[in-house]
Amino acid sequence: MAEKLVVVSDMWGAKKGLWIASYFGYLQQYYDIVFHDSQQLGNIDVPISTEENIHRAFVEGGIDTAVAHLLKKESAPAHYLAFSTGGTIAYKAALKGLPMKSLTAISATRIRLENDRPDTSLNLVYGESDEFKPTHEWAKKMGADLNVIPNFGHQLYSDEKIISQVCMELLEQVTRKAV
Repeated sequence: MAEKLVVVSDMWGAKKGLWIASYFGYLQQYYDIVFHDSQQLGNIDVPISTEENIHRAFVEGGIDTAVAHLLKKESAPAHYLAFSTGGTIAYKAALKGLPMKSLTAISATRIRLENDRPDTSLNLVYGESDEFKPTHEWAKKMGADLNVIPNFGHQLYSDEKIISQVCMELLEQVTRKAV
Protein backbone atom coordinates (compact mmCIF):
# COMPACT_ATOMS: atom_id res chain seq x y z
CA MET A 1 0.00 0.00 0.00
CA ALA A 2 1.26 3.46 -0.93
CA GLU A 3 2.28 6.01 1.68
CA LYS A 4 -0.15 8.90 2.11
CA LEU A 5 1.02 12.35 0.99
CA VAL A 6 -1.07 15.35 1.99
CA VAL A 7 -0.51 18.37 -0.26
CA VAL A 8 -1.51 21.83 0.99
CA SER A 9 -1.62 24.59 -1.63
CA ASP A 10 -0.21 28.10 -1.47
CA MET A 11 -2.54 31.03 -0.76
CA TRP A 12 -4.00 30.91 -4.28
CA GLY A 13 -5.38 27.42 -3.79
CA ALA A 14 -6.38 25.65 -6.97
CA LYS A 15 -7.09 28.97 -8.72
CA LYS A 16 -3.54 29.70 -9.89
CA GLY A 17 -1.94 26.36 -9.25
CA LEU A 18 -1.43 24.71 -12.62
CA TRP A 19 2.19 24.03 -11.59
CA ILE A 20 0.92 21.67 -8.89
CA ALA A 21 -0.03 19.12 -11.58
CA SER A 22 3.70 18.63 -12.19
CA TYR A 23 4.17 17.50 -8.59
CA PHE A 24 1.28 15.06 -8.95
CA GLY A 25 2.77 13.73 -12.19
CA TYR A 26 5.95 12.73 -10.38
CA LEU A 27 4.40 11.53 -7.14
CA GLN A 28 1.03 9.90 -7.83
CA GLN A 29 2.50 6.50 -8.74
CA TYR A 30 4.22 6.21 -5.38
CA TYR A 31 1.98 8.12 -3.00
CA ASP A 32 -1.71 8.13 -2.18
CA ILE A 33 -2.20 11.91 -2.57
CA VAL A 34 -4.78 14.03 -0.77
CA PHE A 35 -4.97 17.69 -1.84
CA HIS A 36 -6.16 20.58 0.32
CA ASP A 37 -6.83 24.05 -1.09
CA SER A 38 -5.58 26.58 1.49
CA GLN A 39 -8.34 29.07 0.65
CA GLN A 40 -11.02 26.44 1.29
CA LEU A 41 -9.34 25.32 4.53
CA GLY A 42 -9.18 28.93 5.72
CA ASN A 43 -12.70 29.90 4.57
CA ILE A 44 -11.06 32.67 2.52
CA ASP A 45 -13.61 34.54 0.44
CA VAL A 46 -12.47 38.00 -0.56
CA PRO A 47 -14.51 40.07 -3.04
CA ILE A 48 -11.39 41.21 -4.91
CA SER A 49 -8.77 38.47 -5.18
CA THR A 50 -5.58 40.49 -5.07
CA GLU A 51 -2.44 39.10 -3.47
CA GLU A 52 -2.70 41.76 -0.76
CA ASN A 53 -6.36 40.98 0.08
CA ILE A 54 -5.86 37.20 0.18
CA HIS A 55 -2.69 37.55 2.28
CA ARG A 56 -4.50 39.84 4.74
CA ALA A 57 -7.42 37.39 5.03
CA PHE A 58 -5.01 34.58 5.93
CA VAL A 59 -3.07 36.68 8.45
CA GLU A 60 -6.26 38.01 10.07
CA GLY A 61 -7.63 34.59 11.05
CA GLY A 62 -7.55 32.47 7.90
CA ILE A 63 -4.39 30.61 8.90
CA ASP A 64 -5.86 29.66 12.29
CA THR A 65 -9.13 28.57 10.65
CA ALA A 66 -7.20 26.50 8.10
CA VAL A 67 -5.16 24.83 10.87
CA ALA A 68 -8.36 23.90 12.72
CA HIS A 69 -9.93 22.47 9.54
CA LEU A 70 -6.79 20.52 8.62
CA LEU A 71 -6.73 18.99 12.12
CA LYS A 72 -10.35 17.86 11.63
CA LYS A 73 -9.77 16.46 8.13
CA GLU A 74 -6.51 14.59 8.71
CA SER A 75 -6.05 12.15 11.59
CA ALA A 76 -3.73 9.44 10.23
CA PRO A 77 0.05 9.95 10.15
CA ALA A 78 1.13 11.08 6.68
CA HIS A 79 3.85 12.87 4.78
CA TYR A 80 3.10 16.53 3.97
CA LEU A 81 4.12 18.66 1.02
CA ALA A 82 3.04 22.27 1.44
CA PHE A 83 3.65 25.56 -0.32
CA SER A 84 4.02 29.05 1.14
CA THR A 85 0.92 29.72 3.28
CA GLY A 86 0.10 26.01 3.08
CA GLY A 87 3.48 25.27 4.66
CA THR A 88 2.69 27.60 7.53
CA ILE A 89 -0.71 25.91 7.97
CA ALA A 90 0.85 22.42 8.02
CA TYR A 91 3.65 23.51 10.39
CA LYS A 92 1.19 25.07 12.85
CA ALA A 93 -1.12 22.04 12.62
CA ALA A 94 1.83 19.76 13.45
CA LEU A 95 2.50 21.91 16.53
CA LYS A 96 -1.12 21.31 17.55
CA GLY A 97 -0.78 17.53 17.26
CA LEU A 98 -1.42 16.70 13.60
CA PRO A 99 0.24 13.29 13.12
CA MET A 100 3.01 13.91 10.60
CA LYS A 101 5.70 11.55 9.27
CA SER A 102 7.51 14.37 7.48
CA LEU A 103 6.96 17.93 6.31
CA THR A 104 8.41 19.35 3.13
CA ALA A 105 7.51 23.05 3.26
CA ILE A 106 8.53 25.27 0.39
CA SER A 107 8.60 29.05 0.87
CA ALA A 108 6.73 28.82 4.20
CA THR A 109 8.00 32.21 5.30
CA ARG A 110 5.61 32.82 8.20
CA ILE A 111 7.07 29.91 10.20
CA ARG A 112 9.89 32.34 11.02
CA LEU A 113 7.48 33.75 13.61
CA GLU A 114 7.17 30.39 15.41
CA ASN A 115 9.07 29.58 18.59
CA ASP A 116 8.51 25.83 18.56
CA ARG A 117 9.44 23.04 16.20
CA PRO A 118 7.08 20.20 15.36
CA ASP A 119 8.28 16.71 16.22
CA THR A 120 8.72 15.48 12.65
CA SER A 121 11.30 15.31 9.90
CA LEU A 122 11.49 18.77 8.29
CA ASN A 123 12.62 19.76 4.81
CA LEU A 124 12.38 23.56 4.65
CA VAL A 125 13.11 24.93 1.18
CA TYR A 126 13.51 28.62 0.29
CA GLY A 127 14.71 30.74 -2.57
CA GLU A 128 17.82 32.71 -1.73
CA SER A 129 16.10 35.94 -2.88
CA ASP A 130 13.00 35.40 -0.70
CA GLU A 131 13.28 38.37 1.65
CA PHE A 132 10.94 36.80 4.22
CA LYS A 133 12.65 33.41 4.59
CA PRO A 134 13.63 32.45 8.15
CA THR A 135 17.11 33.41 9.27
CA HIS A 136 19.89 30.90 9.90
CA GLU A 137 19.72 31.98 13.57
CA TRP A 138 16.05 30.93 13.67
CA ALA A 139 16.87 27.60 12.03
CA LYS A 140 19.68 26.95 14.50
CA LYS A 141 17.41 27.77 17.44
CA MET A 142 14.78 25.38 16.01
CA GLY A 143 17.27 22.63 15.25
CA ALA A 144 16.19 22.74 11.61
CA ASP A 145 18.15 22.93 8.38
CA LEU A 146 17.17 25.43 5.72
CA ASN A 147 17.62 24.33 2.13
CA VAL A 148 18.27 27.71 0.47
CA ILE A 149 18.40 27.58 -3.31
CA PRO A 150 20.49 30.24 -5.09
CA ASN A 151 18.99 32.43 -7.81
CA PHE A 152 15.36 31.84 -6.82
CA GLY A 153 12.73 33.90 -5.04
CA HIS A 154 9.51 33.09 -3.22
CA GLN A 155 7.75 31.43 -6.17
CA LEU A 156 10.50 28.82 -6.66
CA TYR A 157 8.02 26.00 -6.02
CA SER A 158 6.42 26.62 -9.42
CA ASP A 159 9.71 26.17 -11.32
CA GLU A 160 10.09 22.82 -13.10
CA LYS A 161 13.70 22.37 -11.93
CA ILE A 162 12.67 22.78 -8.28
CA ILE A 163 9.56 20.62 -8.75
CA SER A 164 11.75 17.82 -10.07
CA GLN A 165 14.29 18.19 -7.24
CA VAL A 166 11.67 18.22 -4.47
CA CYS A 167 9.81 15.26 -5.97
CA MET A 168 13.01 13.22 -6.27
CA GLU A 169 13.68 13.80 -2.56
CA LEU A 170 10.12 12.73 -1.68
CA LEU A 171 10.36 9.66 -3.92
CA GLU A 172 13.66 8.74 -2.29
CA GLN A 173 11.88 8.70 1.08
CA VAL A 174 9.26 6.25 -0.09
CA THR A 175 11.40 4.02 -2.30
CA ARG A 176 14.21 3.72 0.26
CA LYS A 177 11.80 2.08 2.68
CA ALA A 178 10.64 -0.40 0.04
CA VAL A 179 14.13 -1.79 -0.55
